[in-house]
Amino acid sequence: MPEPLPSTALLSTELRRTLANAALFQLGWFACVFSTSYPALIGVAVLALLCHFIFIGSWAREGKLVVSVLLAGSALDSFLLQLGVFDFGEERRLLPVWLALMWALLATTLNHCLAWSAKPWWRASLLGAVGGPAAYYAGSQIAGVSLPLGQTFTLGLLAIIWAIALPLLHGFAQLYEQQFRLRQTRR
Repeated sequence: MPEPLPSTALLSTELRRTLANAALFQLGWFACVFSTSYPALIGVAVLALLCHFIFIGSWAREGKLVVSVLLAGSALDSFLLQLGVFDFGEERRLLPVWLALMWALLATTLNHCLAWSAKPWWRASLLGAVGGPAAYYAGSQIAGVSLPLGQTFTLGLLAIIWAIALPLLHGFAQLYEQQFRLRQTRR
């Protein structure tokens, strides 16, 4: 016998959370890229992250994912910076805080507004290949980040990286969700 469909109220609540998650991510993304001109906007991005944990997700459920994505993404972008893929207009060894914060914001979307792209894996790969370079390009235009290796080469490289990275990030999200559920059943 098939499971009954969830109530309309439940769908409505889940849809509101998904839309709120997407809106908070976009707010945080724009705050990050515009913070290069208006540094106080970093606070708006941090507030968007906090609102996610208060109203949509929870630190207990997603904190490990957010920290993992923040660290892995920051390491990846710092590596690309050292390879000369990005130029922030000053000598740097590590990426700027605003770019690292974007990775934390991205992590909040994996179990929510981007959950649809997790399975099958090729959805995440396709979204990563298109959306990753598009976000970097738009961000570079707004934040004044140059792409010294050339726009076409850089966006192609980012497409390959993101076609691999987004499915991997979804894998971490699924693993951590399973671990969280297992801990809940043991209580």
